[in-house]
Amino acid sequence: MTTMSYKGYEAVVEYDEDAEVFHGEVANLRDVITFQGRSVAELKAAFAESIEDYLAFCKARGEEPEKPYSGQFVVRADPSLHKAVSGAARRAGVSLNKWVTATLEKAVRD
Repeated sequence: MTTMSYKGYEAVVEYDEDAEVFHGEVANLRDVITFQGRSVAELKAAFAESIEDYLAFCKARGEEPEKPYSGQFVVRADPSLHKAVSGAARRAGVSLNKWVTATLEKAVRD
């Protein structure tokens, strides 16, 4: 499984060995958007076309398309964890935001 992106939208792609076709699904949207191609070039073109169709569909419905993530989110934690994380950030000499971001980046890489 791999990912690809277009205009900030991300898709998860798999190869179906039996059908000899790549198929993908755009991630994290309220609507299900899929695409496929027999080659990487076909796959990229189908992905772009799917996103453009989605944007046009949203416009026709008078809805704003879901935007790619802003980079901001709220995390609710037990107060003792909040205290421990704040202490860890202070000991590392960085802001709580930088500490959490670095920790999340490490977790995603591992």
